[in-house]
Amino acid sequence: MFGQLIVSGLAVGACYALLALAMVIIYKTSEVLNFAQGEMAMISTFIAFTLLDTYQVPFPYALAITFLFAIVLAIFFEMVFLRQAKDPTVLGLIIITLGFEMVLMGFVGWKWGPDQRALPFPVSNIEAYTFYGLIISKINFWTLIVSLVLMLILFLFFRYTKLGIAMRATQQNQLAARVMGIRTKWIFSFTWAISSMVGAVAGMLIAAMGVLDPPMMMDPLLKGFASGVLGGMTSLPGAAVGGALLGVIENLFGGYVSLSFKSVVAFAIIVLMLCIKPSGLLAKHYVKKV
Repeated sequence: MFGQLIVSGLAVGACYALLALAMVIIYKTSEVLNFAQGEMAMISTFIAFTLLDTYQVPFPYALAITFLFAIVLAIFFEMVFLRQAKDPTVLGLIIITLGFEMVLMGFVGWKWGPDQRALPFPVSNIEAYTFYGLIISKINFWTLIVSLVLMLILFLFFRYTKLGIAMRATQQNQLAARVMGIRTKWIFSFTWAISSMVGAVAGMLIAAMGVLDPPMMMDPLLKGFASGVLGGMTSLPGAAVGGALLGVIENLFGGYVSLSFKSVVAFAIIVLMLCIKPSGLLAKHYVKKV
């Protein structure tokens, strides 16, 4: 039972890690916590559902169109709402993301209704693989694989590409980055686009493992935020580690203690980490002198 709980916890934790990465990517660049991340992923998943179920679009093409929608949505939100905010503060920008979250939730409820749906997905959530006595469903297995590959691509991108280095430079000092010729406004838009794409992947994987409905991302977003706090909101590896740890911890808690209090684990982790190590497990702690 222990090994089974670990494996299934890692699969769920991989989705938490993707949401945490999506939030961290934006936070590293602009210090804004995007609480609309879940609903942006949710509406992208509904777009994928419509393409696959209603219009019978082949999965690769539906995936490409969904990513394109996620990119346009993110750039639209960043340029029209965040960039146009007058004398913005970090708190003000966070409130704007909360407002956008409510708008997206209301729109999806109006357009698609409250009914639960099954997302057509090329991987079965019923069939399973067996590894050394452990049973893992195909959707959980491929969720782990896709998440690990995507995380690796992101880490390599931020570390070794010129664009990734420009994004890191913008996060460290926007004024210096502009002096060096970096188009920081364009970097912000690109950051939101990448984050939205990662969130869309997480949304589709979560819907494939469960059901698709308007409130489907409320709980995962909280767990993604808790993962970011646990690993460090400025650390990409920390977000990945935090997601894996949270998925395993809450699964063990649900298996050995009580399923009723499973969701309490995320809140407890947020409180403990903010009290013990506010910067998270893998992020560096910076002290600003004033």
